[in-house]
Amino acid sequence: MSYTNIINAQPKSDAILYSILHSNKNTSYKDVLNHAKTYRCQIIYTQINRDKNNLPKFINYYFNYDPQVYFNPASTVKMPLAFLSLQKLKPLASKGVKRNTPLQIDSSSEWQKAAYKDPTSANGFPSIEHYIKKAFLVSDNEAYNRMYQFVGPQNINRDLLDKGYKDVRITRQFMGLTTEQNRHTNQVRFINEDGTAVYTQPPAYNTDSFDFSRDIKLGKSYLDKNDSLVNKPFDFTVHNNLSLDDLQQMLQSVLFPESVPRKQRFNISQEDQRFLLQYLSQFPSETNYPKYDTSKYYDTYVKFFFRDSSHKMPENIRVFNKVGWAYGFMTDVSYIADFTNNVEFMLSATLYVNSDEILNDNKYEYESIGYPFFYNLGQTMYQFELRRKRAFKANLSDFKITYEQRDKKDTRPSISDVDN
Repeated sequence: MSYTNIINAQPKSDAILYSILHSNKNTSYKDVLNHAKTYRCQIIYTQINRDKNNLPKFINYYFNYDPQVYFNPASTVKMPLAFLSLQKLKPLASKGVKRNTPLQIDSSSEWQKAAYKDPTSANGFPSIEHYIKKAFLVSDNEAYNRMYQFVGPQNINRDLLDKGYKDVRITRQFMGLTTEQNRHTNQVRFINEDGTAVYTQPPAYNTDSFDFSRDIKLGKSYLDKNDSLVNKPFDFTVHNNLSLDDLQQMLQSVLFPESVPRKQRFNISQEDQRFLLQYLSQFPSETNYPKYDTSKYYDTYVKFFFRDSSHKMPENIRVFNKVGWAYGFMTDVSYIADFTNNVEFMLSATLYVNSDEILNDNKYEYESIGYPFFYNLGQTMYQFELRRKRAFKANLSDFKITYEQRDKKDTRPSISDVDN
């Protein structure tokens, strides 16, 4: 594969992580590591060491990390949008708005789509809470679009930049809109279930400018919206952008807020933090609303580091994470907790699997290269963590969640077709 956007800077790699990664001799896995530049593979392993008071210390180790090498963040952008949505809701509590307050999303242009009902929720209405559930459980795209419309691109980018996330640009919904159309956001109305108004957020237009000066073009050709082949690289210049390090720090800041500077934290309540912990780690099989078809949306569906042919997670492990996949890019940002062995660590990785260099043809090596690589990577680091000596045993009780249980008497049809 060849690319027009590989920067000639030296990527950051740590010898200790390099050694751990190469302890796995799986052939296809080693091939990716040995051709990391070709696969645009970047990895961050975050070691967590507790002191005698159970306070964690974090050390990041990098493999082939370079924030200037573009990867499409795809659905990983749903994670900061969920955090920012709860942050925006917090001051609205004084107006009677909560995360489960029903909402109505209006349309004021031909490209905008209204949302007044949601048959997948318990009360039939949309809500920020329900959108966050759908975004984490199966990576639902509409959920992202609605959070984008609620928070707004101006607030999204200003806030993340103020928090110190320098490599962030979130300016696109997943609706095929133009750059100009994405500057407009819908009116959002919070209501009581009887339809009476609680709070109205008017439609908005983002006047901020964005830096699109760096050309980001990949591949040799692509299929356009009419499925016609265009013989030139696909242009990602105005697409969303996030560095792997920023994604790792965002997740750490919510899971371990005391471990980062106050400026970097998301201003959410402890109750909202527990809600996030639950749905970052809960399985579709444990969830009643939405009721997903578990033969398709199985327990490891969005847990790439444990996704093998069994489709089952070890009972002693929970993964608090967000994945994304699109255009041949695959990304997972995770915190992994083993409650039997008191093992914890963070692991973040991104990969590009598109050997024919044609974008938008849906012919990517997710199954043959991507998922096996992520699984082998996850198991390599997990086995290392099981062997690693620690001065103090970790108490992981803060991450033990009482999860839902699927109602076996529920005869509603399961959801098997999600736009994600």
